[in-house]
Amino acid sequence: MLREPAVAGAFYPDNPGDLKVAIEDSFLSPFGIGKIPEDVKKFDGKDYPINIMAPHAGYIYSAPIASHSYYKIAEYGIPDVFIILSPNHTGFGSEISVFNKGEWKTPFGLVEVDNEFAEEIISDSEIASADFSAHVSEHAIEVQLPFLQYLSNNFKIVPIVMGTQSLITASDLSSSIVKAGEKLGKSYCIIASTDLSHFNTQERANEVDGFVLEDIEKMDELKLMEEIIQYNITMCGYGPVITTILSSKLTGKNSSEILAYGTSGDISKDFSNVVGYASGIFR
Repeated sequence: MLREPAVAGAFYPDNPGDLKVAIEDSFLSPFGIGKIPEDVKKFDGKDYPINIMAPHAGYIYSAPIASHSYYKIAEYGIPDVFIILSPNHTGFGSEISVFNKGEWKTPFGLVEVDNEFAEEIISDSEIASADFSAHVSEHAIEVQLPFLQYLSNNFKIVPIVMGTQSLITASDLSSSIVKAGEKLGKSYCIIASTDLSHFNTQERANEVDGFVLEDIEKMDELKLMEEIIQYNITMCGYGPVITTILSSKLTGKNSSEILAYGTSGDISKDFSNVVGYASGIFR
């Protein structure tokens, strides 16, 4: 199956030249990493040393924050596979919807889905299923692909949408990912696609996002879930983040670092109604 772009021309430019400029501008933005990755190599080995967290809003707002995580990938090199986890913004699909075969199209070209890896995840999981409907209009995975394609054209992906974000689904999925990676012997990096709190004042966003980011840095998935409920924090991709924390722990990556944080207000200068964004690394 060919997955056509759903938000090209809206969340990011649909012209390849303009898209390249937008990505480079995000790296060089005052809120970005401040430098463009160069001479990005293929990762040489089986056990890729990091997983990342990146935001998924329109590039004008969140791409500079995302650049911090993607620069880390550039530093470590490109693994065989990127497992991209996202929340479900559309309501379609199953509890865990795996896009298990075909290609994804962006203005930069096609990205192949790793059918073998996807099928292993589905086979081991008690919850995940092959499902395309959750992916057709979902933006949270799509916006990550141009960043990866900017770095390299030598990788495959496994796109996964979490329709149910619970400790049970996160535990099931993390275990299935790790077992699939061990069986296949492929290097892989998990990308947790998430934005943080939505539609608060800047002051409130900084407060509640601070709770979330502290829990992530402590790799404390239980407290993260508890505080999301306790403070009604509208973080859309807590399931992908918890899954990534659990997967990281299972593969000996026991530390986390928040690389950058910002809000839409930093760009729009409207601090009355903001969305929070963060990039992070697990290693």
